[in-house]
Amino acid sequence: MSLAVNAELVVKEFGSIRALDGLSFQIKSGEIYGLIGPNGAGKTTMLRIISTLLLPTSGIVKVFGQNVEKKAAEVRKVITYLPEEAGAYRNLSGWEYLEFMAKFNTKNPEKTKQVINEAAKISGLNERLKDRAKTYSKGMKRRLLVARALMTKPKLAILDEPASGLDVLHAYYVREIIKNYVKSHNVTVLLSSHNMLEVEYLCNRIALLNKGKIMVEGSPQSLKTKYECENLEEVFAKVVGYA
Repeated sequence: MSLAVNAELVVKEFGSIRALDGLSFQIKSGEIYGLIGPNGAGKTTMLRIISTLLLPTSGIVKVFGQNVEKKAAEVRKVITYLPEEAGAYRNLSGWEYLEFMAKFNTKNPEKTKQVINEAAKISGLNERLKDRAKTYSKGMKRRLLVARALMTKPKLAILDEPASGLDVLHAYYVREIIKNYVKSHNVTVLLSSHNMLEVEYLCNRIALLNKGKIMVEGSPQSLKTKYECENLEEVFAKVVGYA
């Protein structure tokens, strides 16, 4: 089995606060895996460790066999990371922003053009790419940023709350981007969300986090069956003792 991510007993402490408390999970190559739970559960902390932006206090994380601490530079070559709070440069047009970001990944003009065209297609923004990002709605900005994250065809795309705060139509579009891109480009996606319906639609497997620990893990359907629930919100409520 080819593993995109292998996390073993990961602990992260911020002073006296234990944000992650011994997380262990594996993500198979080519799947969409979701870390879900309420705010403060540890989702973003785990994503940042996998993205090489934070060091774990203890434990081991490997991305396609490379240790995120010892081989951080190699890991960065095969991943992209889209934080929840990410933004585009306000005074650049969509095209200019994509070109600026593409040049970090390739110095070949023809390759850069291909990457930008790929991002334009992913975003679906069409003529609006000529306009400055400061004129975009939140949904349009998020579509641009998701396109930036996927345009280089990373082996692993790490997306933190990819559709958070979007209206119904933009959220739907972002989810379709992710689902279709994985199918057509053999990309692995790790995403975090507190939206249970979103991950139920997108994810092959999920881990339910609460207070830095994985409570349960499995496919959305298997968890609903196991706990005799109609949706993942009910599963989570049962698991953490709210129901």
